[in-house]
Amino acid sequence: MATVVIMPKQGQSVESCILTEFHKKKGDSVAVGDLLFAYETDKASFEELAQVSGVVLEVFFADGDEIPVLSNVMVIGAEGESIAGLAPSSAPSASSSSADVSASADAKPAAAKEESAPASGVQPSASGSQAAAGISPRARALAEKEAVSTASLCGTGPGGRVIERDVQAAVAALPKMTPLAKIVARETGAVPAAGSGLAGRAKSGDMAAPKNVIYASDSEVKPLSNMRKLIAKAMHASLQNSAQLTHHLGADARRLLELRRAVKKAMDGGYPANITLNDMVCFAVIRALKKFPQVNAHFLGDSVRLFNKVHLALAVDTERGLMVPVVKNADDLSIQGLSGQLKAVAAACKKGSVDPDLLSAEAASFTVSNLGSYGVEMFTPVINLPQVAILGVNAIVPRPKDLGDGVYGFVPHVGLSLTYDHRALDGGEATRFVKQVAEEVENLDFEL
Repeated sequence: MATVVIMPKQGQSVESCILTEFHKKKGDSVAVGDLLFAYETDKASFEELAQVSGVVLEVFFADGDEIPVLSNVMVIGAEGESIAGLAPSSAPSASSSSADVSASADAKPAAAKEESAPASGVQPSASGSQAAAGISPRARALAEKEAVSTASLCGTGPGGRVIERDVQAAVAALPKMTPLAKIVARETGAVPAAGSGLAGRAKSGDMAAPKNVIYASDSEVKPLSNMRKLIAKAMHASLQNSAQLTHHLGADARRLLELRRAVKKAMDGGYPANITLNDMVCFAVIRALKKFPQVNAHFLGDSVRLFNKVHLALAVDTERGLMVPVVKNADDLSIQGLSGQLKAVAAACKKGSVDPDLLSAEAASFTVSNLGSYGVEMFTPVINLPQVAILGVNAIVPRPKDLGDGVYGFVPHVGLSLTYDHRALDGGEATRFVKQVAEEVENLDFEL
């Protein structure tokens, strides 16, 4: 009996996934454990392995498609087995998919034969010859007939192959040309300008000089990744739909640096946790949030959700972009436990194996973004709505301070940048909170 492979549901908040690459195509043999396809949610990537052996009877989608979770993606079974009724309604029909693949397969040997045969009739343009390997025979014939340069066409066929509909779209976008104008375009590579002939047709005298190809490629347009699109959308929505304001304040970092040196020394003696400066700041933030519950909250428009527990999110820089995983019930953890949890979620993000539910802004009650390791001395973080605030942690820099008795000296300070939603918090509340964070940092203490 044929076995359907569905798009898995990764997390309760995930409704669809992007299928990034098929590793098996129709007709391929499959063994248990073989990699079938790779896919990603908005911020995590996964791979689907075969649970049964057999032959791939049908593939319902293509690379890059966005597929609803639990949809049928492909079918594995015995060769010749029926797949009737297994195609999802959101996918192209199996018959049309098979026809496209067959047409592509038939086109390749035909193209090779055409290229080896003596040329007859109209000769292809230079650009058409250079791209011949990526153009179907019918598309090439139409391009020659309509004097369309194929060098700049983006193919929509299998493997990016230029097919007939791509040329038809290019023809539709050009002004109509007289027969003589088409010959000029074919022989010189000139492009039609506004037509001066009957019914707006471009005449030979309307043909513009070809573009200088040497300087025509001084830039490149690259599509945004799915993750980048989602980040852009979230950041724009945050700034568009809230009243954000940032307060900057410095905290004496001598205590942090003293504790960091003590941790390094303790590790030499077998201490199990490498507690970093970021771990210490997050620990201090949690203590401050317990004293200011109005900051540990979500703004809901006409109400505010106040959390009894601290669900702390940490911004993590990865190769795929910024991810913000959450550590649930962070206020229940010791400094060692918090350090371990922060490192675990950060590592999962970088590997692409993080639970998507932990990346939802709704899962966290407050976020910390630390750019101190990059040397950033001040920045304005953007709130992850519906949270009411986010704390930016900056680099430690020496600043002058009154040491008492009229004596001034340079003291290391860590910069704290609190962005808050002015709809939920007043300036006074926000100021008192960030000041409390500074005090917690300056008086931090824990057992080693």
